[in-house]
Amino acid sequence: MVSLIPTDADDPVEVLAALRHALDGGPALGFGMLAGAPERVPDGTAAVIATSGSSGVPKRVSLSGEALRASAEATAARIGSGRWLLALPVGYVAGLQVLVRSALAGTEPVAPEGRFSPSSFAEATLSMVRRGDEALFTALVPAQLATLLDAADEPGVRAALRAYRAILVGGQALPEPLRERAADLGAPLVRTYGSTETSGGCVYDGVPLDTVAVHAVDGELHLAGPMLADGYLGDAELTARTFVRDRHGIRWYRTGDLGLVDEDGIVRVHGRADNVIVSGGINISLDRVERIVRLVPGLHQAVVVGVEDARWGEASVIVAARGEALRRSESEQLAHAREVVAVELGKHARPARLILVDELATLPSGKPDRDSIRRAVADLH
Repeated sequence: MVSLIPTDADDPVEVLAALRHALDGGPALGFGMLAGAPERVPDGTAAVIATSGSSGVPKRVSLSGEALRASAEATAARIGSGRWLLALPVGYVAGLQVLVRSALAGTEPVAPEGRFSPSSFAEATLSMVRRGDEALFTALVPAQLATLLDAADEPGVRAALRAYRAILVGGQALPEPLRERAADLGAPLVRTYGSTETSGGCVYDGVPLDTVAVHAVDGELHLAGPMLADGYLGDAELTARTFVRDRHGIRWYRTGDLGLVDEDGIVRVHGRADNVIVSGGINISLDRVERIVRLVPGLHQAVVVGVEDARWGEASVIVAARGEALRRSESEQLAHAREVVAVELGKHARPARLILVDELATLPSGKPDRDSIRRAVADLH
C-alpha cells in the first residue's frame, strides 16, 4: 500500500514534481478528494481523481502509473511529443495527462498567466515559440476553443492557434461549426474521445490509439487497453459493473455511451445512454437539474432536456406548459430557475433557455415523452 496525498496545488511545476514521484511508485496523488478518502491505496496507484462521471454521482477513479504512462505513450506515438501548454486544471484527467506527457517527454509544461483568456493563451504560446520550442501541443475543451476563435482577430491569437502541431479538443462533443471555423483559421485540431476511466482521450478523430480496442455491445461502446483505470476506489460493486472481462479474459470498460464502430474502423459516438449532458467539459445530470427547477413556482411540471450548443457542446433547456401558475415573464422565470440551480449545483449547470408550449407531449403512461420534447426543442434551438 502507498500513501494517498490530497493535492489541490495550482502550481503545475509543483504538481509535476509530485506526479513524477507518484509514477515511480511514490505516494499517490488525490484530486478533488472529499472527507472520508482513505489515507492509503494499493501499490501501483499513481492518482485518484474524483469525478461526477456520466451519472452525476461522485466517483473516485483510481489510475495506476502504468495506465497513465500507457495513455501518454500512445498519444506520443500518434501525434508526437514536445512541449505542452497546460490550459486545463490538473485535477481533471485532461490536465493531468498534459503533465504526464510532459514528464515522459522530459519537458516542463507552460501555463497561461492568471485565468485562461485569449490574451494569456497567446502570450504563453508565443513565449514558447520565441524560445525555440518546435513541437508544441495543448489540450482544450470546446468552450475554450470557442473563446479563442471568437477572439481570433485580437493580437497574437490567430498566430498562437497556428503554432501548435496538435490541439487536442475533448471533454465533450466538438460542434461541427467550431471544427469548421478552426480549420478555416489553420488550427490543427484533434478530436479526442475518452474519459477519466481511460486515463483521458484514447480515440483521436474517430481512430483508436494503437493500443486501444473498441467495440459496441448492444449499442454501447466498450473500450479496452492498458490505459484503463483500476476501478473506483472504495466501490467494488460499481467497479465490477463497469469493468468487465469477456470470454477471452480481456478487460473492457463499459462507457455508457451509445455508438458504433463502422466498417472502416471509425468510432462514432451517438450520445449518452443515460440522461446526462456534458457542458463545457462538465457532466450535468438533467434529472438533478429538473428536480431543482420543479421547485420554482410555475415550473412544477417542467421537463429539462439537453440540446446541442455551439459554445458549450451541450446545454439544458427547460420546457413547460403555459398556465395560470406562470404569472411572470419567461425571462423572470428563467432567471429564477438559473439562480436556484446555480446555488444547488453550480453555475455550470444553469439551464440556457425556457420554452413555453401549449401542452407537453406525454406517453400513454402519462409520463413526459422526453424524446419527443427533445426533438421539438432541437428544431426550435
